[in-house]
Amino acid sequence: MYLKKDYQIKNKYSKELVSATFFAPYDKAIEPYIRIATGDYEELVSERGEIDALWAILRSMAHEIVHYQQWIEEKEFDETEAETKGEELLDAFADSL
Repeated sequence: MYLKKDYQIKNKYSKELVSATFFAPYDKAIEPYIRIATGDYEELVSERGEIDALWAILRSMAHEIVHYQQWIEEKEFDETEAETKGEELLDAFADSL
């Protein structure tokens, strides 16, 4: 996982600017990776407070981790599942604190 200082990062396939991406190589011998944009952290702290700003970054991480799991399991990438299971990951993390 790479934390980038950019406000947003460009999705290599769609070319759109996003907060996070998961690179899923076709060959499992090639290392996959997640990139998370963190450049808006200070702005998020000003708008939402430190905890919510951190939570926004963790939400992006959890979402992309679900895509990683989908890739490992050779499933189709499903945004709805990534949102739902990503929130479940965050809830489990919050419960562990």
